[in-house]
Amino acid sequence: MSHPHPELKAATPLPEGGLRVTALGGLGEIGRNMTVFEHAGKLLIVDCGVLFPEENQPGVDVILPDFTSIRDRLDDIVAVVLTHGHEDHIGGVPYLLRERADIPLVGSKLTLAFIEAKLKEHGIRPRTVRVREGDRRGFGPFDCEFVAVNHSIPDSLAVALRTGAGLVLHTGDFKMDQFPLDDRITDLRAFARLGEEGVDLFLTDSTNAEVPGFTTSERELNPAIEQVMRTAPRRVIVSSFASHVHRIQQVLDAAHAHGRKVAFVGRSMVRNMGIARDLGYLKVPRGLVVTTKELEKLPDHRITLVCTGSQGEPMAALSRMANRDHAIRIGKGDTVLLASSLIPGNENAIYRVINGLTRWGANVVHKGNAKVHVSGHASAGELVYCYNIVRPRNVMPVHGEFRHLRANADLAIRTGVDPDRVVIAEDGVVVDLVDGRASITGKVPAGNVYVDGMEVGGATEASLKDRVTLAEEGVVTVVAIVDADTGALAETPDFLARGFVHDETTFEPVIPVIEKTLANAAQEGVGDAHQLEQLIARAVANWAFRTHRRKPLIIPVIIDA
Repeated sequence: MSHPHPELKAATPLPEGGLRVTALGGLGEIGRNMTVFEHAGKLLIVDCGVLFPEENQPGVDVILPDFTSIRDRLDDIVAVVLTHGHEDHIGGVPYLLRERADIPLVGSKLTLAFIEAKLKEHGIRPRTVRVREGDRRGFGPFDCEFVAVNHSIPDSLAVALRTGAGLVLHTGDFKMDQFPLDDRITDLRAFARLGEEGVDLFLTDSTNAEVPGFTTSERELNPAIEQVMRTAPRRVIVSSFASHVHRIQQVLDAAHAHGRKVAFVGRSMVRNMGIARDLGYLKVPRGLVVTTKELEKLPDHRITLVCTGSQGEPMAALSRMANRDHAIRIGKGDTVLLASSLIPGNENAIYRVINGLTRWGANVVHKGNAKVHVSGHASAGELVYCYNIVRPRNVMPVHGEFRHLRANADLAIRTGVDPDRVVIAEDGVVVDLVDGRASITGKVPAGNVYVDGMEVGGATEASLKDRVTLAEEGVVTVVAIVDADTGALAETPDFLARGFVHDETTFEPVIPVIEKTLANAAQEGVGDAHQLEQLIARAVANWAFRTHRRKPLIIPVIIDA
């Protein structure tokens, strides 16, 4: 099994006739999926998503893939294929199109509708190419065939790329629900047909590779959702991803069966469900959905609200309800249904919301205490079926943290794929398919690009470190008035501290330290204000650590007397 090596060299030009695969996101993390395929001088991109920040990345809205390695080749991009409409696969598209607005976006009806609505907010009108399962389209040297796959959003596609270097099959996100709500199953007959033709490289979704067995069918949630609608004494507030059309369909059907009306809450939820309804993916019984205004006239036991925020996102409707910062006041007898997974790393934020809602008297039904969520990804049993049906020559696990990629690689090997042909790569690692063999040949830059307010890439690892320091260690500003002639303090320095242990006397012991630092500087003839500030900052920082075991951010200000 070839592993990534930290000492990899920068990628060399691609051998003639070869195919290069570089993931710029989605490997070693759950999110910002983006894979660049290069062949015959052209690039084809599959997906371009965002990653949501963790607690050690304060102030960041989303994290983008790093476009550095393709920035001087934007004109070589023949298309961006979008496998489905989730944020971690389409969220980065507006930022890519800012760099070249006319890159064709290829996707199914619902996926394109979601991305067009998103781009409208960015003021971009994209060039789109609508495809459906069974279609074959050429984009430059890439002949793309689209295959139906089942996922937690309708209209998802896998893509088969036929190139001079071989046939690649990329599953996108998928599972093998045999009884999906829309009766559109993962097309294993197409997988088998491609397998007969000979799949040279198979890129497979690793998210659930560690989970044994099979992913439960979406329909098995019906009893739990139905029970909530039947037994809840007052309002039911359902929280879900704003793009999980199948889950919301089940909620609408159950609400309708029990005489409840439904209102959508939250901008993204209202927008996406409007699109899904207009395109016929969401079947809404007549008169079921009402505005929040009309809800006020109804008795509590006939009300269902569908909102966003199942991941504990601070700005989403549910978190604001938990913090009493929303027009909807949660009270005793309300039932809150969290119909979603826990994204790894978000558990604390979600439990905070659950605790907040419970405190106001709500009964919270979630995946921990009821069957209200199934994953959108294939478990180990399904992945093994796929390997046995496709019989790929080379395998590259995608979409998952390192442990998921490793588990997926092990499954491939157990079905008989040659271990030397199973490639575990990370973001930025270059995999070349040459003469039918896939191997790691180098790397390209693939850092985190932070979107912070209006600024893309303005926040750096260093500035985030400062933010974490400010949050955890506090800040101390030292204002020193220095006699320009002698280099000594003209009067006692002022200390302004925030978030740092202090009272009136805290900083008295550091004054002699500053005096000594200035005296030493004067002896050595250092009179430049900037250099003096650096010296004082270092002296105060050392003192703060020695006496208080704290590392506050020190801001020195020197004023010439």
